[in-house]
Amino acid sequence: MCNQEDVSLPTETHRRLAKFNTIRGKEVEPGKFWDVIIITAADKQQELAYQQQLADKLARKELPLGVRYHVFSDPPGPKIGNGGSTLYSLHCLQQMYPSEMTKFKILLIHAGGYSQRLPSASALGKIFTAMPLGNPIYQMLELKLAIYIDFPTNMNPGVVITCADDIELYSSGDSQVKFDRSGIIALAHPSSLSIGTTHGVFVLDPPNSAHQELDYRSCKSYLHKPSIEKMRETGAIHSHKSSSQVDCTGAQLTAQVVYTDSLFYMDHSTANLLVTFFQELGSILCEIDAYGDFLQALGPNATLEYTKNIANVSKAESQLIEVRKQIYFLLRGTPFTVIVLNNSKFYHVGTMQEYLYHFTSDSILRAELGLESTVFSIFPGQFEKKGNEKACVIQSVLDTKTCVSPCSVVEYSRLGPEVTVGKHCIISNTSVSCRIDIPDKTFISSLGLMTDGQAIYATIVFGIEDNLKKSVTSLSELSSLRIFGKGLKECLDYWGIMITDHLFSGDQRNLSLWNARIFPGFPTLQKSVDVSMQMLNSLQTKSLVQLGDTKLLSIEEIMSHKDVKDMLSIRQTIYSEIVAQRQMERPVS
Repeated sequence: MCNQEDVSLPTETHRRLAKFNTIRGKEVEPGKFWDVIIITAADKQQELAYQQQLADKLARKELPLGVRYHVFSDPPGPKIGNGGSTLYSLHCLQQMYPSEMTKFKILLIHAGGYSQRLPSASALGKIFTAMPLGNPIYQMLELKLAIYIDFPTNMNPGVVITCADDIELYSSGDSQVKFDRSGIIALAHPSSLSIGTTHGVFVLDPPNSAHQELDYRSCKSYLHKPSIEKMRETGAIHSHKSSSQVDCTGAQLTAQVVYTDSLFYMDHSTANLLVTFFQELGSILCEIDAYGDFLQALGPNATLEYTKNIANVSKAESQLIEVRKQIYFLLRGTPFTVIVLNNSKFYHVGTMQEYLYHFTSDSILRAELGLESTVFSIFPGQFEKKGNEKACVIQSVLDTKTCVSPCSVVEYSRLGPEVTVGKHCIISNTSVSCRIDIPDKTFISSLGLMTDGQAIYATIVFGIEDNLKKSVTSLSELSSLRIFGKGLKECLDYWGIMITDHLFSGDQRNLSLWNARIFPGFPTLQKSVDVSMQMLNSLQTKSLVQLGDTKLLSIEEIMSHKDVKDMLSIRQTIYSEIVAQRQMERPVS
């Protein structure tokens, strides 16, 4: 990629951020912004949490005003996937605005699920993940609205569908991304072949002209998480002109690339087809993928073959293959355009490792977005401390003697003078005042919850590299579940927790760190933090901790009983303290 393109992507991104800042907290002009913004939720509890956060953000004027913001949770029952959520959300919207909906420009953000790979986002949602930029700080929602700021004025009424944990940056030269054609229009980004194996890949017609930043192409077919062999067979691999462009992992793109997916647009005619299908179906009892099941039906080379592939489905319900076939025949022949963005990046921020890398070590993304090391925080003297420039502190209050090591993130927290945070840690939503050296690669997060009519606090502690989703089927296999490199059975011995049939919550056929009852609940936040720090220390020193008859909870239960208002109240207290401090520091005119 030439130097001009290298400069144009951050330049365009900063322009979009600045443009969004001008409408933040202000009434938007008709036609200049989205008419409706939908955020999907996994269940009613998550829906209420999202609605509360949206209400707070609107009250603080952090979002554009005059927009219809809606949260729709999946109906009770089996998982329906983001495809099912799309159908159900559009159905709900049609019920609310039967005569107006076809005139709306709609942004639909899939944010359902409990983020087991990024637990700091589990309680309040990935779409409300704090970003290290903005004043007041951006969350992922504002960032996506900023990045998409040019779309509403360059599109026909319809629906743009995106996910909550990715960031798409692009420069389109003298052209604009326009969603002004019938059917479905998808954005495509140049990616390495290895990235292609974990994303959707487009099989495109050859370009009509020489290499350019933005190119509209017809699409022969869409491959969902294909093998490299499949990419070669179908002609999905292309030569790439860039000599300096890197992908979202920081790896330099080679001469061979594939074009991978991110967001896509559908016109109201296509959306209405899907809503009518949902209404005729009555209910969805299987997991539908908005990408794998909608887009694989498109293009002249699409076949029914994919409908039988259940490799990427968490639970294959009996209805799945039949519903896929119905969607295939419903969408077959729908016009399918791909907008190739040759000067673009697609970043995923859905795991703890990705989160830490992009927020602390990714110098390219830092320049592109203008990310900061310390944003909207009180941290006196942080710039004098060696290594702090590679740490990330977001809306937190830290003592002048607090030490945060490189490559760690602290958000929505208070840390005392005798707290040292090791490298590659995530410290979220907590308050630590005791003397503690937090080891490298540690995750800590505190939550308020209501259980049995009582308000208590629990502090979750585990290793960044621990796999919360890995499961075993019997208590005899506990040693294969590992915390900080130690088998769970060994950890239980240090903590004095008995192995019984009540050790795990939920599905007893899937025993994992997510549903292990190993986190004590206490009446105060400070007691919860102190005991969890003792439990953490016991693993380092191989000493015993006496928990007595303290109520033990799993992460699954903590998320189920979380007190959203309490969590947001604690964040608001930190916010108010920072605002007050800044007003005191402001010079008197």
